[in-house]
Amino acid sequence: MKRRLAALFMAGVMCAGLAACGQSAETETTAAAAETETAAESKTEAETEAETTEAAEENEASEEETELSGKVTVYMPSPAGLADNLAALFTEQTGVEVEQFQGTTGEILARLETEEANPVADVVILASWSDGLSMKAEDKIESYTPANADKANWIDDDSMLFGTSASAVGVIYNTTVYPELSVDWDGLSAGDYTDDIAIPDPEKSGACKDFLAGLVTGVEDGEAIMESWAENGLTVPGANAAALEAVTTGEKGILIAGVDYNAYSSINKGEPINIYYPETGTVVNPRPAMIMKTAPNMDNAKAFIDFLYSDEAQQLVADAYLLPGREDIKCENRTNLEDIPQIETDWDAMMEVADDTAAKLNELCQ
Repeated sequence: MKRRLAALFMAGVMCAGLAACGQSAETETTAAAAETETAAESKTEAETEAETTEAAEENEASEEETELSGKVTVYMPSPAGLADNLAALFTEQTGVEVEQFQGTTGEILARLETEEANPVADVVILASWSDGLSMKAEDKIESYTPANADKANWIDDDSMLFGTSASAVGVIYNTTVYPELSVDWDGLSAGDYTDDIAIPDPEKSGACKDFLAGLVTGVEDGEAIMESWAENGLTVPGANAAALEAVTTGEKGILIAGVDYNAYSSINKGEPINIYYPETGTVVNPRPAMIMKTAPNMDNAKAFIDFLYSDEAQQLVADAYLLPGREDIKCENRTNLEDIPQIETDWDAMMEVADDTAAKLNELCQ
């Protein structure tokens, strides 16, 4: 009996020991797991902090890499004074040197063609929206969203053509020959004006070319009106400057489709001329600024487009007698956009006929 009781006692002691061992092992396992989880959390936090720091350093390095330096090459049409002023101000603000080529739209396009194998231009500005659309169709220009785009008057749907300025054409006349003049486009074929009318060469003047394209596509009998001018002795003295000079000197009394900013500038200098926009309307021609896809200095090119929409640059545009590209900037020295009667324009249709119409007019006037 005693032996049996002793055996039972020993068995109880062993069970209790085993239970205690089990609890101890479980506790140790739980503690180890908790320690591992805590370490993992600490490691994740450390890694996250390191990654955040690394990303910040990369962003800072990226910002340093995009700081402007070097140069930007810009092809610009007249007026020359505006081009020079814009270049000087951009360099003053950014430290980036501006290399320029100034010429007519035709001269700029010809230069681009000769440089096609070895591109030079970063930014190209033309006096013809239709020529800009042609460059877009040929996949030559880059898309970009510039600063102040929400205030812009003219940006195409794909954000490739930026109308940072604009001009309109009108009838410019010598006031010593015609003290007053207000006839519509079709009235300029009247006998009173025979052999006394001129027009800029539309194959050199982008503004004139776009006007003729707008006339034949947007005005009933527009092509017949153009032909009637030729029949009435219309001459083509040259590009915009030469054509205007023919009127300021009195060689011709009337300039059809004369660029308005040239007229306002000449009037301010005291030349005996005046300008009006015929009742049927005219074409307001945004002057597209474009970033070339082949731009050697892409960051500087984008910065130059941003600059063209700045308050200071837009004021220079207004001071040069051009229509500003921003709707909140107004002119004090010329007719503003809202006061110019306009032909309803379809730029796609105009682009299709612009070159042929310009060539046809020159053939008619030979």
